[in-house]
Amino acid sequence: MTKVPTPGCLPSLSQFPFYSTMAAPLYTTQSGKLWHQGNLLMVTVGLPARGKTHVSRSLERYIRWLGVKVGTFSLGDYRRKTIGRAKELPPDYFLPGPKKPETEKLRKRVMDELQDVVQRFFEEEGGQVAIYDANNATRDVRQAVVDRFGPKGLGVHVIFVECLCDDPKIVEGNIRSVKISSPDYASWDPEKAVADYWNRIREHEAQYETVDESVPYIKILNAGQRIVVNQIEGYLQSRVVFYLMNIHNKSRTIHFARSGQSIVEHSYKADSDLAAVGWEYAEVLADFVQERRKKIHKDRVAAGGPQPEKRLQVWTSTRRRSYHSAWPFVRLGYRVTERTQMSEINPGILDGVSPDEFRELYPDEWVQSLREPYSFRAPRGESYHDLSVRLEPVIFELEREQDDLLIICHASVIRCLIAYLVGLPPSEIPAVEINRGELIEITPTSYGVKTSTFKFWSPKPTDPQPLVVRDGVLSPRDAPGSGANTPPSSVPGSGGATPPLGHAAFQRAAQKVLEEQTGKEQREGPVQE
Repeated sequence: MTKVPTPGCLPSLSQFPFYSTMAAPLYTTQSGKLWHQGNLLMVTVGLPARGKTHVSRSLERYIRWLGVKVGTFSLGDYRRKTIGRAKELPPDYFLPGPKKPETEKLRKRVMDELQDVVQRFFEEEGGQVAIYDANNATRDVRQAVVDRFGPKGLGVHVIFVECLCDDPKIVEGNIRSVKISSPDYASWDPEKAVADYWNRIREHEAQYETVDESVPYIKILNAGQRIVVNQIEGYLQSRVVFYLMNIHNKSRTIHFARSGQSIVEHSYKADSDLAAVGWEYAEVLADFVQERRKKIHKDRVAAGGPQPEKRLQVWTSTRRRSYHSAWPFVRLGYRVTERTQMSEINPGILDGVSPDEFRELYPDEWVQSLREPYSFRAPRGESYHDLSVRLEPVIFELEREQDDLLIICHASVIRCLIAYLVGLPPSEIPAVEINRGELIEITPTSYGVKTSTFKFWSPKPTDPQPLVVRDGVLSPRDAPGSGANTPPSSVPGSGGATPPLGHAAFQRAAQKVLEEQTGKEQREGPVQE
């Protein structure tokens, strides 16, 4: 069972294999390819600290979300993995111009080995989009990439993504927020790391050559203030451009919290208001978020970040319990936005049905939900795949948002959004635990995603039990026949208020079904067809 870890840090994307089919796909094919689009190599270009790694990782996350097999191949990551960090390299390794023969040989070996990995990704692994993250600062270097992978080589369509920046404040911000936290500067004094990186940039400026009009390119100026495209055509390339128009590299924190307990739980149709304990939960959430924001702001200032505190935007769904859980923020003067796409998953005919009832009334669907929890769609309902498609506009708004963000909504929606940000396999999305009373914090960075979970609320033994609907009658959840021991939201594909069954529970249930079927065959003999 996958659970968001308590205060810590998820592994950076650079620690995963170079290519991955992780995250929630929108438009899947069995091969992971859009055949009419052909293979695509996106080559980053730019001086250091221009945002190339941020663009590469963001593109990888989005293209993977589209269901296309994509991989990011970072020259810096590969160099650190094979020959070491900056302090372990020859003194002239990063200097432009002529170098010692041994250094030139070392640099060429690292570059050739990584390009071999890229080629194997296309030829042997069935990859469709590769992102080659490196400076590629001169025409000769870029032409060598085209010669190897372009029409006269491997036959891959090559597009250059150039990151340009003439604003020293943006470059300084990139250095402080990204580069000095990279593995190259681990254990360095921050100010010495900044000075060293500025020297590296100045040494490369004289040798830098911008991309010309003879090749397809996407130029991103000043971290998204302006985008220029040349010779871009086709569905996938157009989606990439549209996505790049919506991202930025400013630091922000995204908070997730479930809505409070409603009067009628586990009923999609009821759209019930908050119970008394739900209103209390909303007040406690608002107080805790404000405390956390003060702590985050203090840490940002200590790390050399901006002095003014970042604004907080609050998003909810249009369901009553979601929006009303944000009312304390309305009273405090925060802007609260309702988004219809963030409504909980529609359980269809399983609305209010307990797992025991589900198994008894719909045995075929029960088995199917155990085998394919991500793609299972109850009659007249939605699957997690459907929910992911519905949430795509929210993904763009989330990428566009530059302020800190608090999302108060339903467990099913939070699972899908976290899957996009972190990169979870589709099979694990329905099993992610999103517990009421926990605040999940995610901070996207260029080298990974930092995540923390904080407990801020727990139900009291004296709290009244929520109501559930049974045969059209409201009754306490602990009443006989109300499914007290197996909450209705444990139904696979349900959008209820408690966590769904995890992988272990799925496996136990599937094993039980298999044992019953085997026992029946032993008693009655195999079915003759």
